[in-house]
Amino acid sequence: MITVDFTLFPVGPGNRVLDLGCGGGRHAFEAYRRGADVVAFDQNENDLASVSAMFAAMRAEGEAPASATAETVRGDALAMPFEDGSFDRVIAAEIMEHIPHDTAAMAELHRVLTPGGIAVVTVPSWLPERVCWALSEEYHTNEGGHIRIYTRAELEAKLKATGFRIGPHHHAHALHSPYWWLKCAVGTDNDTHPLVRAYHNLLVWDMMKAPRVTRLAERALNPLIGKSVVVYLRKPRRGGDTG
Repeated sequence: MITVDFTLFPVGPGNRVLDLGCGGGRHAFEAYRRGADVVAFDQNENDLASVSAMFAAMRAEGEAPASATAETVRGDALAMPFEDGSFDRVIAAEIMEHIPHDTAAMAELHRVLTPGGIAVVTVPSWLPERVCWALSEEYHTNEGGHIRIYTRAELEAKLKATGFRIGPHHHAHALHSPYWWLKCAVGTDNDTHPLVRAYHNLLVWDMMKAPRVTRLAERALNPLIGKSVVVYLRKPRRGGDTG
């Protein structure tokens, strides 16, 4: 499930891309398919092992250009083991809401991005997330869970204060919001509840088949209940210069 719109975040051969907090690697895989040199970065050793195995499988099947590279690196988002300006592109998808010192993580993101480079940050949208918090305390108090709810204005203000120039934004995954509301209502670990299972099957069908009716419905609903808000950024080359 890709959250980033790669028409707004162009990636290809010659780009060095960092997927910060890569998790299962969905965006790292897409960047690799597009021919970029990818570093998937996370604290979770198990996630990184799975991502590394998928990179190897993609190489073996020829799913990425032979010139592209892909690797995993384990570390802390607040102290990344990379030189200043190491990456042309940085993706930070659904990670800032987990980090107590989010502004420090944003400063690290800014540091490792080359001047003139672009970044994209995604977080849960305010309204769908607020409903989840209201329905379930477990949703946001479990270890590693979400510790804050961003408004887009707050997220953009923090990123701007870090030094980024703010670009376009959009919302994504509206059809996933009701799924999480159901999960929060019946118990976040209750994957066997009939309503949860039925809606999960609907989402899988939608992802596999991408029928026109659900794609149009999600596009219409995204501005209202999109599960994620996506903000595109640029690091100025000099001071306030955006060139």
